Amino acid sequence: MTWIHSLSAEVEESAEVLGAKAHGLVVLRRLGLPVPPGFVIGTEACRAFLRAGRLPSGFDSQLADAVSDLEAVTHRVLGGAERPLVVSVRSGGAVSMPGMMSTVLNLGLTTGATTALADETGDLRFALDSRLRFLTGFASEVLGVGPATLAGVDRMSARQDTGISRLTEAIHDVERLIAERGGDTVSEDAVRQLESAVTAVFSSWNSPRAKTYRELHGIPHDLGTAVTVQLMVFGNRDHHSGTGVAFSRDPNTGEHVPFGEVLFGRQGDDVVSGTSLTGPLSELADREPAVWTSLLSALTRLEEHYRDACYVEFTFETGEQWVLQVRPGPFVGRAAVRVAVDLADAGTIGRDEALLRVSPHHLARLRTPRIAAIGPDDVFTRGLGASPGVAVGRVATTADSAVRLAARGPVVLVRPETSPLDMHGLAAAAGIVTARGGPASHAAVVARSLGKPAVVGAAGLTVDAADGFVRAGGRTLPEGTLIALDGTSGEVVVGEPHVTTSSADPEPHRLLDWADDIAADEPKGRTEPERLAAAQAVLRRNSHGTEG
Repeated sequence: MTWIHSLSAEVEESAEVLGAKAHGLVVLRRLGLPVPPGFVIGTEACRAFLRAGRLPSGFDSQLADAVSDLEAVTHRVLGGAERPLVVSVRSGGAVSMPGMMSTVLNLGLTTGATTALADETGDLRFALDSRLRFLTGFASEVLGVGPATLAGVDRMSARQDTGISRLTEAIHDVERLIAERGGDTVSEDAVRQLESAVTAVFSSWNSPRAKTYRELHGIPHDLGTAVTVQLMVFGNRDHHSGTGVAFSRDPNTGEHVPFGEVLFGRQGDDVVSGTSLTGPLSELADREPAVWTSLLSALTRLEEHYRDACYVEFTFETGEQWVLQVRPGPFVGRAAVRVAVDLADAGTIGRDEALLRVSPHHLARLRTPRIAAIGPDDVFTRGLGASPGVAVGRVATTADSAVRLAARGPVVLVRPETSPLDMHGLAAAAGIVTARGGPASHAAVVARSLGKPAVVGAAGLTVDAADGFVRAGGRTLPEGTLIALDGTSGEVVVGEPHVTTSSADPEPHRLLDWADDIAADEPKGRTEPERLAAAQAVLRRNSHGTEG
């Protein structure tokens, strides 16, 4: 049995074997786009592990061979005392489950490898920052140290002005926290680190948050996840390094403009977690024009290949860009409709395909609810609209309280930021508000996938979960207070405001005209989703007839 596959353009296995993330990396390789070298442990290995509770027979030798091949390609040694190989270990099921499973970055940074990295780069602070990030990630994802325990250290690694002495102290703090648990320690053997990380990713497939996400999205529980291991690209390397996410089109409106966010001098988990203040993607054009040009070119090529809007995660190290993930579509609501119509107008897809790409429930969400005009004194706080719509509900400051309060009516989950551990609360809430994060933060991504309004990055907002209240602009609201949020404008108000509905864009009318032409009957009396469904039924019937 072949458990491990290379990440090369020649690989022919499907996403069911490689996982969607690794399969996308293979596509990137075929398109000639820059992808860090690596290998992928297939989903069958995960299924075997979950059945037996241990890694399958023959896995160890295949892993040793894969690591040896990666060392040869990179001219580095995993855990080496000179030119150390440092890798990322990421999950990736056949169906994307963003943020629901474990990830470990900077793996291989043993104490000796950290010293070697400092010697190689001449930057001790960078090496220590990377070691601290590895230890906190490994402690959380592999050893099970709780996020509350690591919160102070995580904030330290998120600051670019933390000095060498404080980073050294923070590293010792993490090592002490791990030792106090009386359990496992972080091995100084880099290969053992890798084996532990792989089993942790496999185990995270059955974590409560992952199960909840699959149930919400109708994803089978028996698929398992792949594990992608790649050369680490250091977004925290220097001032010409960073990380970000980019959509080829605006995911809220479908407009054909690049959309996303970027964070300079940091690593990818800082963007996704929402713990750091990101900037708009366009900042790249001024600060790193070569990276910006390369990114735009990549987005164009990916749209041409997938014939759809695309999402990418990227990191750049010392001015050199690398693409770490690609995911085509799918957008929802008005964005889905506009993208389908625009692609049909451009001749990228036909009208029939455009009709089949849009779900009837997307049409039901076309006319976006908005909070009616209000005075500045009525706004409790304001952030970034991350998922359109209006949600009205009672304040819940933890995921557990959101589930509890939702039994009595709608709630709005208000958090400093969200993490995969909040998945049950996100599922129970009518809307989400976070004090930190941007359009690609965990809260924003999950809210869009669930079709729930969200406001992120409300910088003036303080959340006190221990005492159960939120504060902004000199006002304090206890848990249970009725609030409303507008996921388009980013406004959060107290009470239940008057809500208006925006007028539909022209694209839905054109799409429905195409649908009526296909259905060839009178649309009078039918709702917009029914008109689309009638056309889709005809197209599918004709397709089946042709196949027969």
